[in-house]
Amino acid sequence: MKEKKRVYEALVDGAMEGLVGDALYDFVRGRCPKASSKKIVRASLLALSDPHLKDRNILDVIYALAIKHRLDDTTAEDEQEEEVDVSGR
Repeated sequence: MKEKKRVYEALVDGAMEGLVGDALYDFVRGRCPKASSKKIVRASLLALSDPHLKDRNILDVIYALAIKHRLDDTTAEDEQEEEVDVSGR
């Protein structure tokens, strides 16, 4: 839980500084080098459900980052499954 909170704080801090997209992702990874894409997505969901975070621009930036990296993870998993199916025939 402590790691997720650190990732969450880095995510919100970066978004409040005006970072978006890859710059925000790199900022979070810089502050939390062990944070995987999956952990960043989870921290993003935590931020989106935080009732204290009300700035729409920050929420939009965090939402966009979560969607991008969630889809990237899904695409990578799908490609790995397809490679297994092809080689398994």
